[in-house]
Parts: sequence; C-alpha cells; structure tokens
Amino acid sequence: MTAEYRVAVIGRTGRGNYGHDLDTVWLDLEEAEVVAVADEDERGRAQAAQRLGVPRTYADYREMLEEERPDIVSVAPRWLDCHRDMVIACAEHGCHVFLEKPMCRTLAEADEMIAACERANVKLALAHQTRYSPRLQRVQEMIADGTLGEILELRGRGKEDGRGGGEDLIVLGSHVMDLIRLLVGDPKWCFARVLEEGERVSRKHVREGAEGLGPLAGDCVDAVYGFDGSAPAHFSTHRNAGGQGQRFGLRVHGSKGVLDLGTGSLPRALFLDDPQWGVGGHEWVPVSSAGIGQPEPLPDGGLRQGNSWIARDLILAIEKDTQPRGSMYDGRSALEMILSVYESHRLNAPVTLPLENREHPLSLL
Repeated sequence: MTAEYRVAVIGRTGRGNYGHDLDTVWLDLEEAEVVAVADEDERGRAQAAQRLGVPRTYADYREMLEEERPDIVSVAPRWLDCHRDMVIACAEHGCHVFLEKPMCRTLAEADEMIAACERANVKLALAHQTRYSPRLQRVQEMIADGTLGEILELRGRGKEDGRGGGEDLIVLGSHVMDLIRLLVGDPKWCFARVLEEGERVSRKHVREGAEGLGPLAGDCVDAVYGFDGSAPAHFSTHRNAGGQGQRFGLRVHGSKGVLDLGTGSLPRALFLDDPQWGVGGHEWVPVSSAGIGQPEPLPDGGLRQGNSWIARDLILAIEKDTQPRGSMYDGRSALEMILSVYESHRLNAPVTLPLENREHPLSLL
C-alpha cells in the first residue's frame, strides 16, 4: 500500500526532545509515511532518523518544510518557547499539525497560531489524549443519562510534586482544564489566588519557567471557575503536597454519586454510587470502555495508542474538512483557563472569559 500522507517530524533534542512520542506514532499508520526529520542537534537528529527509518534529515526545520512540502508535521518538542514559530511555519507551508501540549505560552501566541492555520485552512490537533479515550465516552454518557444525578461541583488537582504551583498549573493543569471543558463546557469567569511561601505573589516572585514555559510564579494555586447554569469547577495545586501524584485528575460530584478521573488513553475512571460521596460505605467501581463494572476490552497501549487515535482523527478531519476532536481552539481555551488564574490574581478580582488581556498576566504585575 502506498502511503497517502507524507509526514515530517520536528524535534529538538535537549530542549523539548520529541515530546511524548509524537514522532513514532506515524509508524503505526499505513496511510502515513515519515519522510524527513528536523532537529538542530546532530546526534539527536541521527538517532531520530534511525528510530523513524527516514532517508532525509535537516538541522533547520524551515529548510525541511521548504524542501519536503509534507502533508502533516508532528511539532513534537515538549518545550513551549518554539511552538508558535514552528506552527506558523508549518501553516505557511500548507502543512497540517499534530502539536504537543500545552499549546503555547500566551494567548497572543495562540491567536497568531490559529490565525495562520485559518488562513491556510490547515488543521491542528493537540496531544490531549484523554478526550479521545473510549472510557471518557462512557463517562460522558453517564453524565448525560443522569447516572451521576445533578452535577454539583468539579474538583481538579495537579500532581503537586516539586513542580506544584505555577509549573504544575500549565504543564499538567492543561489536561485537567481540557477535561473540565469536555465534560461541562466553557467557563464564564475565574477567581483565583496565587501564593509563594505564604505570601501573595507579586512582581518579585516572577521567574522564567523551566522548559521554555515563559513567566511563572507561585507554589500554591487555588482557582474556581463559574459556568452558565452549571456547577462550579475548582482547580488547585500546592507544591510537595504529598499524595505521590495520585490525586492528579478530576472528580465530578453529582447528587447521586462521584466520578474520579485520571488522564491518558485509558485513564483511571472510577464511579462511587453514593449520594453521600463516601460516607455511605459504598465502594468505587471501575468504568471501562464497555461501561460501569465491565472488564476492559481494549489493551492498554499507553502513549502510543492514545497518539494513534489523535493522528487518525486528524487525518479524518483533513479528509472531511472538519476540526479534530482536540483542536487548536480547544488548546487555546485550556490555556485561557490557565492564564485566567494569573489574570484574576493580578486584578484581585473575578475575570470574565474569554480574556481581554492576551499577554501573559505575570508580565504585567
């Protein structure tokens, strides 16, 4: 079978690498062929070429785009400082994009990326695997059919390890924000507080984040989001707060019970059929791709499985001229929820979403 889609990969060894396997995912799709890889690091470039079995490599991704004219590009680096430039370059060359999350550093960057993709009519899929999971489809059905009852509140937390606070908010909070939106829609407002060693964050606390994240501050973040006609959602992350990262995810509290959700291609999904939310002595029951208490029929293929679902959905979106299930608009909205935390803190007041301020709020303290 001749591959229908020519795929190129952009990596950056030592500065974001190849993200969470956004390079090798294409090896699983018969309709796609990886034809080239770009990486400014010579050794990393050679290793990627061997791993992907590609004949041509480039130190400059712009040269690769010009010479190869691929149909799809994996913009794989995990670091955010390159996402805007790489995506815009891909769009200008007419290439569809599979992008590592989070989307970028600021809403201004996100707006530029989206405008470039819209001008070129190219699709961008973001690596938020959870929204593609068959288990989450069952969870959505449970919410829709009333199994959970009336939704009363949602509570999300980061991993709360050494990155707890600002870094956790953008790196791992991106998954939780996307999950909140998937289940209950877009928030209308945010009210938040950010602390550093017990002190309200001010300009003196702002630092350049690791891994090209942009401005960061805070070791304690607490935020609440409001929705039209819906329950509030909370997100918190405190540095080194214990729990070994097992609290990471989202709990959806309803009038009939609770859902506990993780992230990934086959995420943790548990249902507590108890309107007292645990006081009544009920046990948590797993939710599989087949439903509540049913054995999981799918093998756990990890990151590669989740990435393949995204890649196939991206191809379907290209062919049908629709948006991917996890689109650039979803990526921007998750980032907007994150940055609204800092904007509310900066103004010491609730803020309305979408945000008027498109710059990073910490740069304006």
